[in-house]
Formats: sequence, structure tokens, C-alpha cells
Amino acid sequence: MALQKLLDFLTELDARKIHYTLAHHREESIMVLVAVPGQRWEIEFFADSHIEVEVFASASEGLEGEEALDRLFKNFSN
Repeated sequence: MALQKLLDFLTELDARKIHYTLAHHREESIMVLVAVPGQRWEIEFFADSHIEVEVFASASEGLEGEEALDRLFKNFSN
């Protein structure tokens, strides 16, 4: 049943022409990564059939220039 949920979801994404990638970060799950304008979705399908969804939405007022890269490195480097 858990695998069928994942397969049905992937089929629906394909039918709607929504691009996705698959990842495997935890032993008990498969993650589907979906990027749509202004949002990134992480959907994890677990072996026990439960699903976790996390949505990251842009808080930006719009596109930024190259100067934004400095902020990336300043705020997120070790």
C-alpha cells in the first residue's frame, strides 16, 4: 500500500506535467522534491504508509540580482 501511494502520486505529477526528483535521505522513506514558481515541496512517503509534506514558500518581493549571492554565503556558511 505504501508503494502504491507513491506510484499513484508520481503518476499524477507526470499527468499534470509537474517536474519532480526523488531522494532517499532516511532509511524508511522516499522523498519527492517538487519545485514550482515561488515554492518548494518536500513530500516523504514512509514504509508504514504515512506521508509527511513540507512546503517552503518564497517571502521575496520578486527577483533579486547577483548581490543576493553574497547574502547567501554570509548567512549560511559555517
